[in-house]
Amino acid sequence: MSDLVKEFNDYRSKMNEKLLEGNHLIIKRIFNLDTNAYAAGALDVKTKELLGLVASAVLRCDDCIKYHLETSFKEGITKEEMMEAMGIATLVGGTIVIPHLRRAYEFWEALENQSNS
Repeated sequence: MSDLVKEFNDYRSKMNEKLLEGNHLIIKRIFNLDTNAYAAGALDVKTKELLGLVASAVLRCDDCIKYHLETSFKEGITKEEMMEAMGIATLVGGTIVIPHLRRAYEFWEALENQSNS
C-alpha cells in the first residue's frame, strides 16, 4: 500500500476508534448518518461519492477529499470521471481549490500505484 494512502487510513482508523469508544451520542449519530447517507438510494453510490468529493473540495477539506477519492476509486470511478468532478469543484470553489486539486491528484496516483502493486 502506498505510504500516503496507508498513513491516511491508519490515522483515520486510529482516531475514529478513539472517538467512537467514548459514550458521545451526538458524535456516534453523526458518524452513523454520514455512513448511511452514502448508501445506494435514489442516487447510486458512485454518484454520491462524486457529490461528496466535489463538496469536500469546495469546502477545502483534504481529509474528506482523500476519503471520497479512495471510496470512489474502490467503486470503480475512473480517473477521467474523478478529474471531471474535480474540475466542477474547482470551477465552483474558485482558484483557492487548486492546491487541494493538486493533493487530490497526488492521492489518486497513490491509489493507482497501490492497485498496480
